[in-house]
Amino acid sequence: MKKILIINAHPREKGFQNTLVEEYIKGARINNAEVKIINLRTLKLEPFLKYSWDLNHDSIPMTKDLLKSQELIKWSEHIVFAYPTFWATPPALMKVFIEAIIVSKFAFKYHKPKKFFFGKIPVWDKLLKGRTASIISTMDAPPFLMYAVDKDPGGKMMNAILRFTGIKLKHKHYFGSIKMSTEEKKKKWIEKAFKIGRKESEKFLLR
Repeated sequence: MKKILIINAHPREKGFQNTLVEEYIKGARINNAEVKIINLRTLKLEPFLKYSWDLNHDSIPMTKDLLKSQELIKWSEHIVFAYPTFWATPPALMKVFIEAIIVSKFAFKYHKPKKFFFGKIPVWDKLLKGRTASIISTMDAPPFLMYAVDKDPGGKMMNAILRFTGIKLKHKHYFGSIKMSTEEKKKKWIEKAFKIGRKESEKFLLR
């Protein structure tokens, strides 16, 4: 049984991206995957928008929400980052959650720099190795335009963050343009999300 964690950063309860998440879950459960979800809009993340503690990862206060989120990340084998693309990148909810959750001794651990390159190269352990990830994101722009013009800044950002922790970003599933879509097109996207969930829940597919 595959353990899948969905981190949903849609700021609103209603939204087409949430429908895609629901269909993904249905597809994953076809293969008896165990699916858990963190809805970031329900967490108390406001204090992390302005740092009132020392600029040190060890001093970041771990709230109940964050501790539970860390437990779920450790539990997971595959993580789905679901969010609407705002201005070519993930929304503020995802960014502030990442800043609060990806901390030293949980996601990584620094060592003293090695002697080569005059000790200027940082060395760290990637503490979340062994996990894979994918992205499900809706956007107003057509995905091909986002790739061609902006070169996928949101996907690059997520990959850079996850790579730092040892999580392998395997797939990026972009849906758009939502604003210009028809009901028939949305129906096809819903079917696609179901198929993605079914495929990604296969035990050895993403390793």
